[in-house]
Amino acid sequence: MDPSFDQMTTAERILYVQELWDRIARDAEAQPLRPAQAAELDRRLADYREHPEASIPWELARDQMRHRG
Repeated sequence: MDPSFDQMTTAERILYVQELWDRIARDAEAQPLRPAQAAELDRRLADYREHPEASIPWELARDQMRHRG
């Protein structure tokens, strides 16, 4: 890693990483989905619409993923 990064304060490092992530996110949003990705999203949405009772809230899914290990 760049030595200047190592000289930054923790707050400066956090801001740097946030700015970097924002750039990555902008670039990712500009990329079109591949056909296979779009098809998978369509399949998942159709499955949700057919079986909404099988879904779980994001918070619960996140907690379950965090507790795997």
